[in-house]
Amino acid sequence: MAITSANQLELLQTAEAVAREKMIDPALVIEAMEESLARAAKSRYGAEMDIRVSIDRKTGKATFTRVRTVVADEDLENYQAELTVEQAKQYLDDPKVGDTIVDEVPPVEMGRIAAQSAKQVILQKIREAERDRQYEEFKDRAGTIINGVVKREEYGNVIVDVGTGEAILRRNEKIGRESYRPNDRIRCYIKEVRREQRGPQIFLSRTAPEFMAELFKMEVPEIYDGIIEIKAVARDPGSRAKIAVISYDNSIDPVGACVGMRGSRVQAVVNELQGEKIDIIPWNDDAPTFLVNALQPAEVTKVVLDEDAGKIEVVVPDEQLSLAIGRRGQNVRLASQLTGLDIDILTEEEESKRRQAEFEERTKLFMDTLDLDEFFAQLLVAEGFTTLEEVAYVDPEELVVIDGVDEDTAAELQARARDYIDAQNKKALEHARELGAEDSLIAYEGLTPQMVEALAEDGVKTLEDFATCADWELAGGWTTVDGERVKDDGLLEKFDVSLEEAQNLVMTARIQLGWVDPADLEKDNEDDEDAETGETADEGAGA
Repeated sequence: MAITSANQLELLQTAEAVAREKMIDPALVIEAMEESLARAAKSRYGAEMDIRVSIDRKTGKATFTRVRTVVADEDLENYQAELTVEQAKQYLDDPKVGDTIVDEVPPVEMGRIAAQSAKQVILQKIREAERDRQYEEFKDRAGTIINGVVKREEYGNVIVDVGTGEAILRRNEKIGRESYRPNDRIRCYIKEVRREQRGPQIFLSRTAPEFMAELFKMEVPEIYDGIIEIKAVARDPGSRAKIAVISYDNSIDPVGACVGMRGSRVQAVVNELQGEKIDIIPWNDDAPTFLVNALQPAEVTKVVLDEDAGKIEVVVPDEQLSLAIGRRGQNVRLASQLTGLDIDILTEEEESKRRQAEFEERTKLFMDTLDLDEFFAQLLVAEGFTTLEEVAYVDPEELVVIDGVDEDTAAELQARARDYIDAQNKKALEHARELGAEDSLIAYEGLTPQMVEALAEDGVKTLEDFATCADWELAGGWTTVDGERVKDDGLLEKFDVSLEEAQNLVMTARIQLGWVDPADLEKDNEDDEDAETGETADEGAGA
């Protein structure tokens, strides 16, 4: 088969038809045809030749050319596609390395095998162009909702026709036990779009918290306009969800706007999510207040926040415990996801017992260490004293205000507390030295004898050992493993050393040892401050 004048226009018509069908640029189809014809010509004239084909975009005429490149003598390798400067002189007046010589060659007769090969090249190029077009179309749509039609179900995964391609809704991204039949209409959230070898992969979800947020954005104009913002979403797909909203217009109630007239707006979202119950909660920057809202419908009587640990204790009336926890822990689990805090729920009775136990423990501490009777020790605890250090080093006037304590009694109490602390310090230092703690660590400012003892028990015996410690190894912290927060115990955590204090202690040790130059440290801090200032200025300019 040769490309004759009779079928030149047919070539262009075919390219136009294929491009329209596949919704791609006709130029890409013609380029594929040019490549396939060039490949067929090489099989006729020789694979070593550089044969190129150009199809006129107006007439459809295919021109076959042989291209040879001028190279240096020592670089000549392919005699069919390259020639030396001397050889090129018969074709060019003043040839130079890099020049090309183009000769037109006769069109080739395309046999059955060559035609089949050309067809494969064209189809492959069209498929690649189609994949690129699909990826470009959907890559910017990740994070939005799309409507599609169910094509089929494979091993629990739903294949969805999204117009110009297929997407997949995995079984773990479906709500509950919902099932679909072919030709069912479906609405999903585009979770991710990936470019893969076999084409763009579009992954859908109906369980993602963002799906609910996008549904509310569609139903509530105030969210779409930015007057109301969705700050957090927590879902138990198909069962229950909590969504936190805030209004930037004092005249608009965010909860009421999301609920709608007679619940019309929220009901539309509920229906789409297979009857999932939705609690709409007002957002608050104050974590305890926000948590009280998040635990609705349970009532909360007391909240204790531990910001360092990312934990929060909630005290509820005894009869509200089951409501606060929820069925199978659902309510407290969703509240924890919404706030990003670990929540411990106690009843008023449990909290009372714990406070009583702490009171008795501190009372016993003062009785044993200060040689006091129970009544006097209870007086100290009732006034807020919790440790011997507080008694030993507090202003004596704070002790005198206690009933039955005069200046002499206060002085005696402080003397006893200091004597006991000194004895404990001496004992701790002796034990630390027995364990091998060196004077460089013992004399280091900022470490108490008990801290040195704890470090020595863990093998940290010199200032060099201490300087190699990470701040979290000393202060402790929290690590997220498989979505759950796991506690990392610190060597000095029981002494209430914060992460910032641990950083300062370690860095000061490194400076003393000459590992870190203070000038470099100051420069780094200045660079950080400059970067922060620059970011603030950029934000201000953007605003």
